[in-house]
Amino acid sequence: LPLLLEATLLQLASGSHHPFYNGFYYNHLMNDKGNGQEKGILGIGRAGGKWGLQVVIYFNGAKLVVETSKDPVYSSSGANVTLPCYYHYEPDLEAKRKIRIKWSKLRDDYTKEQDVLVAIGKTYVAFGDFRGRAHLHQAGRREASLVVSDVRLQDDGKYRCEVIDGLEDESDVVDLRLQGIVFPYQPPRGQYQLNFHEAERVCQEQGAILATFNQLFQAWSEGLDWCNAGWLADGTVQYPIRLPRKPCGGLHLAPGIRSYGPRHRHLHRFDAFCFSSALRGEVFYLDHLAGMTLEEAKQSCQDAGAEIARVGQLYSAWKFLGLDRCDAGWLADGSVRYPIAKPRANCGPAEPGVRSFGFPSKGRFGVFCYKER
Repeated sequence: LPLLLEATLLQLASGSHHPFYNGFYYNHLMNDKGNGQEKGILGIGRAGGKWGLQVVIYFNGAKLVVETSKDPVYSSSGANVTLPCYYHYEPDLEAKRKIRIKWSKLRDDYTKEQDVLVAIGKTYVAFGDFRGRAHLHQAGRREASLVVSDVRLQDDGKYRCEVIDGLEDESDVVDLRLQGIVFPYQPPRGQYQLNFHEAERVCQEQGAILATFNQLFQAWSEGLDWCNAGWLADGTVQYPIRLPRKPCGGLHLAPGIRSYGPRHRHLHRFDAFCFSSALRGEVFYLDHLAGMTLEEAKQSCQDAGAEIARVGQLYSAWKFLGLDRCDAGWLADGSVRYPIAKPRANCGPAEPGVRSFGFPSKGRFGVFCYKER
């Protein structure tokens, strides 16, 4: 029987000019119907004097091509976005194919993927945070675009569109970038008090997330200059310098992002760089003649049908809505700040920005409130 199996399989493989390698080889032949579709044979054979499993795969001879947007796709928090993806064959195949589509979210270093969605035909399954928010857009022929609704801050990043046709598998990557703002953050207890996990938490408490390197680089290119080192989402510690100076890496270094590299996420302590996107609501200012304590400020926002604003919300309102107020106000973390879009006398430095009075233990100020639309 073994000799019969070997003879039969060797006869089936006689038309192949491809080497038998590690027990597997591929044979580019049409099937017996001549329609170019795949056909496979599984059997037992011997190569190099050893018996093993042999798989003969007949491909259709057409090349599968997957294409996504070469330019980044921009969106903002709370919006809906479509990540384009299309596939075709070279040369074209008219017959319908049973295609499997998979979308994954990549880390910046491409070392790990997060499953987003898998689909066969009109049946699909979304995973994790994308469950209930992701589906395919297949309006056109051979379209595999991904629609993500209610975009969240953590959705920013690179996505892989993968198309699987039998054993053929091709993919391409599209970059989703959220329009947002990076801001440095220190807690009330002062500079360099946060390990990585605490930095993650304080950013979330301020309506933001830890910034990625790409987001910090974009902020630097737009003018961010900050001499205190802070955590980023990948566990590295870095800081952006536009104007080289002695306390910030030295005068001899060119402008750029200074890096301490990866740090111990539990033991090492720094500040944080947080990232916040555009708002779905509005930030407004309230004041009393005598000012308010922090607790009175929180109550005033509640009485107005709102909540006391977070730091990330104030930065977003300043960045995207042009919020300009030369009056200091409480925020949710106990800090007192005010946003200046049009610099003028008696309103701080000559550059636009969010000014900070720190975390006063006493004092009476106005308050910035936030209300969803």
